Amino acid sequence: MEEEALHHHIIQLPTTPQVDPSSVNPADIAEGWLARLDLYLADSSAVHLSDLFHEDSWWRDMLALDWDFHTIRGLENVQKYLDQHQPRVKLQGPRLHGEGGGEPALDTPFPGFTWITAMFAFESRVGHGRGVFYLTPTGEGSWKAYSVYTALQGLHGVEEKLGLQRPEGTIESMSGGLAQGNWLERRQREMDFVDDHPTVLIVGAGQAGLNLAARLQTLGQSCLIVEKNDRVGDNWRKRYRTLTTHDHIETCHLAHLPFPKTWPKYLPKDKLADWLEAYATVMELNVWTYTEIRTAVYVEQSQQWTVCLIRNGVERILHPRHLAWCAGHLGLPKIPSFPGQAGFEGKIYHASQHIDARQLAPQGKTVVVVGTGNSGHDIAQDFYQQGASVTMLQRGPTYVLTEKNGLPLLPENHGIDDNRTPIEEQDILSESLPWPVTLALCVDLTKRISAADGAILRGLSAVGFKLDFGIDGAGLLRSLVTRGGGYYIDFGCSQLLIDRKIHVQHCASGIASLDAKGMLLADGTYLQADIVVLATGYANMRDSIRHTLGDTVANQCKDVWDLDEEGEIKTIWRPNGHPHLWLMGGSLSLCRIYSRFVALQVAATELGLTAQ
Repeated sequence: MEEEALHHHIIQLPTTPQVDPSSVNPADIAEGWLARLDLYLADSSAVHLSDLFHEDSWWRDMLALDWDFHTIRGLENVQKYLDQHQPRVKLQGPRLHGEGGGEPALDTPFPGFTWITAMFAFESRVGHGRGVFYLTPTGEGSWKAYSVYTALQGLHGVEEKLGLQRPEGTIESMSGGLAQGNWLERRQREMDFVDDHPTVLIVGAGQAGLNLAARLQTLGQSCLIVEKNDRVGDNWRKRYRTLTTHDHIETCHLAHLPFPKTWPKYLPKDKLADWLEAYATVMELNVWTYTEIRTAVYVEQSQQWTVCLIRNGVERILHPRHLAWCAGHLGLPKIPSFPGQAGFEGKIYHASQHIDARQLAPQGKTVVVVGTGNSGHDIAQDFYQQGASVTMLQRGPTYVLTEKNGLPLLPENHGIDDNRTPIEEQDILSESLPWPVTLALCVDLTKRISAADGAILRGLSAVGFKLDFGIDGAGLLRSLVTRGGGYYIDFGCSQLLIDRKIHVQHCASGIASLDAKGMLLADGTYLQADIVVLATGYANMRDSIRHTLGDTVANQCKDVWDLDEEGEIKTIWRPNGHPHLWLMGGSLSLCRIYSRFVALQVAATELGLTAQ
């Protein structure tokens, strides 16, 4: 059943009639279609929805029509969704809105499949939003919507304090004037929450917590971040010495404060850690480091939390209205144990504990790395470079793409080097397609990436490395959405495998037992080992919530990651089953994008909008 559910989300893309590009004016077609949508939104009897949408069409909505994320497929279901929500929400005034690459354009994303893409803005009863529509031609020469995306971007009455809305900054303009102190004195009181309790308590000062806090504060929501480490950025700073990000810097900016233009394409982990620490200061975020949660209980009657914190050894009780879990999007490390492990004379540890191969004096040592994802490859490469004899134990096939040839073909990397599209436009476009459509497009994309990476992939196969191309061949994004891993972006380790400088051993059933000098695999193969690194991944995010917040809270939450029956990512960034609890995490780019939606849901709850 699980495998069938996964395959349910891979759809067959339609074939569209051939279009002569010279005969098409995308702006005029988009403008005309949007004008008819405006008529329909104002009076559903004025235009038939079937004149606007294909029978097999999509509408992806993020908070614009309902306080959740939804993917709706089919004309009849789109009609029902709009009939249910539009009378209350009143989407209105749609107008074309795009700059720096966001103008209406004709494109062929898949052979035999042509559409016009256009961005638009709209208003509603509660706020304002942005969206994207994709029009495909009909056999009669008209254009109808194949997919529409609507996303709330702001709320009336709590506009973000940005640009022209920024605060004055003078003492006279501050509440209470000089009697309440200057800026520094006020900041010190705010940081310590001397006078009140935060509306939102954020657990974790990584990219998830910091982005969310910045978004919340620009919406006027009081928040406090608690971090168990000594410094902001330690979640990166304390990771293995050779770590760099595998995503282009132009996709990784934090909310409201982009990285300097002089910085490298891929960020060393310590450089990123220092940036996160500086970001917390520059953005005036309230952070308590060396602070952990002892207990957290949600009180239904008062709709708030009672949280007992230990800060520098001192207990503090807070009563926030919301708790945002930003302590890592993958959960606790999966650390298996094996028969005979107690008698192993070497060192065995999880990849999350790896810091520096040099510390283990690896010259002449034999190392087995269990797992072939990003961390497994990076750690194997680290040990090889320090003179160790390294074998990677592969239990299942791995999707591999190279930084040089494959990575630039991903849609999020198009045009980023010359900054043709502003980051705000990129964020809207990146989320605008339903996941089933995106994954269908990824099948062809994965084939093109694999062709570009052909030499490396053939070399890996020749040495026995098992390759995977994702469920139904949907590649990287399918692996990311389903598992949060299971792939490797090659920054050099693949060539070491091809050259047999690092060895690969495949055994689907894994390790049977350990003895003093190594491991016996389930297929009877014996591997000598002085050091074993378990790059065996992480548990579901809900497990880390259970570990800290307890069974009562965790049991109300749904599992995180993979797609639900509609085709939306489960649980994270959206209602999860427990009131006033928000799960927030992901890559640097995902945290920037989805922090907006989490902050809007919190603010809407505080305004009483979600109950209407």
